[in-house]
Amino acid sequence: MSSKEAMNIKTKPLRLNTLQPAPGSKTLRVRVGRGIGSGMGKTCGKGHKGQRARSGGYHKVGFEGGQMPMQRRLPKSGFRSRAKLTHQELRLSQLNKLEGGVADFGTLREASIIKSNVKTVKIVASGTLEKKLTVRGIPMTKGAKAAIEALGGTVE
Repeated sequence: MSSKEAMNIKTKPLRLNTLQPAPGSKTLRVRVGRGIGSGMGKTCGKGHKGQRARSGGYHKVGFEGGQMPMQRRLPKSGFRSRAKLTHQELRLSQLNKLEGGVADFGTLREASIIKSNVKTVKIVASGTLEKKLTVRGIPMTKGAKAAIEALGGTVE
């Protein structure tokens, strides 16, 4: 059907008393156990014998036949980010606490700006920087680099 034909089709007005599901969206439930002619007689589509053929015979979600299920085999890790333990983001405003004009990993740790267990640091453009700094060996965002250089600082 072309787009012109689709536009020419007149639709009935939408009224609450004429609403009905789209054709084919609702199907009748299969009535099982009603004889050979129905196609679902005798075993009712459950095959012959076995746990799944019995009434009430099924197992819980995640059951793997007695094998230790996946949700019990894997370790619990909870909601604490493991990367968060060794990584820290620094705001530009936190760099104002530094005494000297040089910011590197050692000076940040001495000034207690970063925690003792932190292994990686990244400077993000949040807050305002108020003094000229030389940053050595610390990755940063483009905005943070621009803010440091705008005050006359350098990034090495």
